Amino acid sequence: MSRLRTANSLLRKGARARLTRTAPPSPAPARDPAAPGPVAASARPPADPATDRLLRAPVFILSAPRSGSTLLRVILNSHSRLCAPHETHVRMLHVRQSTPTVTAAMDSFGHNTADIEHLLWDRVLHRELVRSGKPTLVEKTPSNVFVSERLATCWPDARFVFLLRHPASVARSWHEGDPAGRPMERAVPHVLAYMEQLERTRQQLPGHTVRYESLTADPEGETRKVCAFLDIPWEESMTAYGDNDHGEFVKGLGDWKDKIRTGTVQRSRPLPTPEEIPAALLPMCRTWGYLD
Repeated sequence: MSRLRTANSLLRKGARARLTRTAPPSPAPARDPAAPGPVAASARPPADPATDRLLRAPVFILSAPRSGSTLLRVILNSHSRLCAPHETHVRMLHVRQSTPTVTAAMDSFGHNTADIEHLLWDRVLHRELVRSGKPTLVEKTPSNVFVSERLATCWPDARFVFLLRHPASVARSWHEGDPAGRPMERAVPHVLAYMEQLERTRQQLPGHTVRYESLTADPEGETRKVCAFLDIPWEESMTAYGDNDHGEFVKGLGDWKDKIRTGTVQRSRPLPTPEEIPAALLPMCRTWGYLD
């Protein structure tokens, strides 16, 4: 307080100003991750799909984190017709038109900012597809659930695979990835936001649903169903994904734990009992049929 009084005294003698204590600014309200921003709100289908899109009928695996999406990715990547790279996070690639002249130039081409972002996303993913030598791309970044409608707008011919896992198992697995930094009281609302958005998407977009527990119990049977949905023949190589190169398993780009590194499909953990399910997850467990 003495320093503040001294500063005020000096200021009064000079500029006749006065320093006062101010309350800290109120924190900004948390933004709904599913709420579209101004660019996303202007998203629209390609004006000329034949020239505006290089990818044809891409496949998006939509899931909450820790739901087995890396396992499904490497299984599908083992198919001779499917390229399933690690998580690409292309939804976080943004375009900024920094001058009025570039905005005018893009306007003259008929492009808004969302259009240009879509061209960028498409080109980045198409490059990986071309390098693989395969005809169909599969993308599995879990946060894509929050932009599923925009993905369907960007690629009107996109196909969606919805991957479900017992909600309590998802929360427990996400917590175990960093027990100190992800306590269960944080893990539950975090993964629930993904699952609620995933369920909304399942009600809005057509697609094929896979359960992680069924995939690990019967890999051949479940992958045959996925292949039928994608209208491609089933291949035995899919269930022996360890025989194929899927790149490095890196934290932040998918699962990196010991189980995925074994190269074979491992059975899922036992399902939690109803008493072990956090109360906040009970409605989702009921919606997905895990309490039947």
